[in-house]
Amino acid sequence: MHALIRKSAAQLRANSQFIHISTSTAPSIKETGLYGYHHLKTPKGFQRFVDDAIERSEELVKYISGMPSSPEIIRAMDEISDTVCSVIDSAELCRHTHPDREFVDEAGKASLRVNEFLHYLNTNHSIYKAVIKSEKDSNSLTHEAKRAARFLRMDLEKGGIHLCSEKRDRANELSIDIIQLCREYNENIITDPGHVNIFPASKIPKRLHHLVSPIYRNLSGASKGSLGSRDNMKEQGFRLATESSTLQGFLQCVPDAGVRKVAYVQGNSVPQANLEVLDKLIATRHEFAQLTGYKSYAEFALHSTMAASPEVVLSFLLEMSKVVRPKADQEFEAIQNFKRENSGDPRGELEPWDEAYFTWLMKSATYKLDSLVIASYFPLPQCIEGLKVLVESLFGVTFHKVPLAPGESWHPDVMKIVLHHPTEANLGYLYLDLKSRKGKYPICAHFAIRGGRRVSETEYQLPVVALVCNFSGSSLAPVRLNHFEVETLFHEFGHALHSLLSRTEYQHFSGTRVVLDFAETPSNLFESYAWDYRVLKTFAKHYSTGDIIPKELVESMVGAKKMFAATELQRQPFHLFRSSMQ
Repeated sequence: MHALIRKSAAQLRANSQFIHISTSTAPSIKETGLYGYHHLKTPKGFQRFVDDAIERSEELVKYISGMPSSPEIIRAMDEISDTVCSVIDSAELCRHTHPDREFVDEAGKASLRVNEFLHYLNTNHSIYKAVIKSEKDSNSLTHEAKRAARFLRMDLEKGGIHLCSEKRDRANELSIDIIQLCREYNENIITDPGHVNIFPASKIPKRLHHLVSPIYRNLSGASKGSLGSRDNMKEQGFRLATESSTLQGFLQCVPDAGVRKVAYVQGNSVPQANLEVLDKLIATRHEFAQLTGYKSYAEFALHSTMAASPEVVLSFLLEMSKVVRPKADQEFEAIQNFKRENSGDPRGELEPWDEAYFTWLMKSATYKLDSLVIASYFPLPQCIEGLKVLVESLFGVTFHKVPLAPGESWHPDVMKIVLHHPTEANLGYLYLDLKSRKGKYPICAHFAIRGGRRVSETEYQLPVVALVCNFSGSSLAPVRLNHFEVETLFHEFGHALHSLLSRTEYQHFSGTRVVLDFAETPSNLFESYAWDYRVLKTFAKHYSTGDIIPKELVESMVGAKKMFAATELQRQPFHLFRSSMQ
């Protein structure tokens, strides 16, 4: 929705920049604020962060209004985006990860203030006229600057700047409503992830105890879900938080169908408040799209992508489904028959909460796989080491841990890494926040904190990004990843590399700031290395013996992955079709 800032809330990857120049040397270890921004030493610092960003942006708007040369217009526009995004994207990362509620609240207020300021920028006709001038008088622009001018003009028009005053005001109202509804949707997920209480404790296999927490209830005369201390009159059970990152592994391994059902239903039914939010969001997006000249929000969202239109997307999805469906139907029948044989019910139907469990049983039986054995080869520190080895072999760059300055981090689990090239010096910085904790948004995602851009002939602003995951573990039970989590780590690291290795004149095109249907390509390619034995043998070592993962085990994992490939592929058109209709 932001004309000057091309970002996607659905991807949950912010792309932030900052007006201060980052040199190629690591910063000295002195007190600072969150992410190295001196304003963010305290929660209230977000207010000053916003004030300074608005003040600098207004100076640049005044300069642009004087109609300088086309290169100067594009450069100034890029600095506005760089300045404003530094606040928005720092705030988004803070809201999703910071354990201090005061920081989270102030970050939310800062984000709202800057988003309101964005609507002033996006409806400023002086800016629009200057962008049009730069696009028309483009002889003095580089190829990248010409692209920047075109995208800036298109983004401004998508925000409704070309509309009459009455329609433009309404478009601005709808834009603010959409931002607030998206925020409300995400906050509801954090505050109400949902849970189920499971009794007796014997229904949960010991191997899943790290996913649940113990609870107790009276054997008689107490409410079903009451909690209490353990004694002879109490029955032990477990509480499962039904957030998606936990639910997936849980459903795969629980043999009790009743437990799977209640966990699946609860996990897909919360938060209830989001039903109303979604209804409002769909209606608001539709009105906004039609107001700005599009038939639907799908057409609005796809206009500037490679696909270009809903018709192209739907044609692709239908053709994909046509090719895949016969094989997917065969796989579905095989899974259903397997369930009937194992459950003793010859007429049993395959339920939604059954698929993960029975497909894993079939894979395990065929390839003799044990998820605990697989996870024993993937301690989290070893996986990070594997990324280090892979990046060096592919790109000739190294990364190593560097100290965090006082005030820079938001949690003791966070580590900071610098990406270094032997001849080009430091390429950028990466924060890793990989372990789950209470209050942390339950996602795995890449957040750009600052984008790369050319500041002068001799200086380049280095990118800074954060990789956020929710891997379960504790000091008593160190984190060991199942292979799906390893694949996810590699995928998100692919996004981080896209940002860190990117070198563009303008942050408008830095890293993942590409058309949305290309943004996943580098990360999808990178995750394939998590299946390659040549890569895995460099780091996948048993946590206690140090033995390298056997080649035969990796071959079995790859074989199991391919067992229900058609079903997995058929699921993609379903999800994409559903998304394209919103």
